[in-house]
Amino acid sequence: MAAGDIYNLHLDNIAAGGDALGKINGKPIFVEGGAPLETVTCRIINDHNTWARAELLEIIKPSSSRIESVCAFYGKCGGCNLAHIDYDTQLKAKENILKDSFLRIGGIKPPEIKIYSSPPLEYRNRMQLHRRQKDQKFGLKGKQSDEIITVTDCPVAVPNIRNIFKMNSFDIPPEKDRFTVFSKDDVFLNEGAQGRGKINLLGKDIILDAGVFFQSNCFMLEKLILELIKTAKTSDNNFLMCDLYCGVGTFSVFLNGLFPGVICAEENKTSVSIARENLKSVKTEFLALRDSEWQRAIFDKKNKIGFAVIDPPRAGLNKKFALSLSREGPSVLAYVSCDPASLSRDSKILTSGGYKLKDLMLFDFYPQTSHIESLAVFEK
Repeated sequence: MAAGDIYNLHLDNIAAGGDALGKINGKPIFVEGGAPLETVTCRIINDHNTWARAELLEIIKPSSSRIESVCAFYGKCGGCNLAHIDYDTQLKAKENILKDSFLRIGGIKPPEIKIYSSPPLEYRNRMQLHRRQKDQKFGLKGKQSDEIITVTDCPVAVPNIRNIFKMNSFDIPPEKDRFTVFSKDDVFLNEGAQGRGKINLLGKDIILDAGVFFQSNCFMLEKLILELIKTAKTSDNNFLMCDLYCGVGTFSVFLNGLFPGVICAEENKTSVSIARENLKSVKTEFLALRDSEWQRAIFDKKNKIGFAVIDPPRAGLNKKFALSLSREGPSVLAYVSCDPASLSRDSKILTSGGYKLKDLMLFDFYPQTSHIESLAVFEK
């Protein structure tokens, strides 16, 4: 097998990252734009020792799950990569990827995965936009490139953001080549302009800033919060709770009333300052520290902790902190993840230290893409 070789290939399923997967003489072949259970003609573009990547040339026998994307820029914009597959099949593929990750990376047979679906379109409250220098117009990054595409519509964006693409009129923040916009209900925030504001989630007001991290699908965020409340109620509510990688303190806004106090830890100083505002009436200790410093700040003080929620970035937990958490963590731990691989790796560490994986849930924050968000609940 070599680059340039052409094969007819049966595709079995969707792999992590969104490519369809087939095999030639037992060797995995990844095909971008393929769909499960279809036969295609493909050309090898990168051949490695144990796997290869191929481009789709022709669909010989289409999958029953293949659909026509509603987006005119699909395949040009780099945002979505599963919009050619029906939504039910997308969810099933993500479930299989999450399950396989636990088995292959974590060495853990997960419990039955509970799936929470989203509206497949007009769900995205937060988007990063880019300025195109040659004509000062804004757009989205191109597929696997730095090209900035001036899109005239984005079907996954909420209506207020969708409209700025359609109208092609928007005040681009000065001196910002890359900036984030956020919209929910009648609130519109723009990094570099009116960046800070207040939104309502489940009847509570949350202050946020477009320039710092916040979840991009508020519909799913509310579903996640409700599950976290249920989980927190099963813990020992006589002790403190920890909100680790707390961002602007969203989870603590909803969970603090169950516990006598809260420890919020977050490296980003701007996020911590907003979290202080969101939790100004709550007994809270703030740790504006890197996760490598949390072990000493939390566990060496012999704090009695009954519950912790952790929401790390894609890289997952700091290994030293994960080890200390596995030994000294609370009886109930809720791990919010945006990457099945790092979650599975960290789960292996946590379960080796005395935790048991009790529940695993998939929250589809990003329909039409291969991104997977999940909640793993551990008990000592």
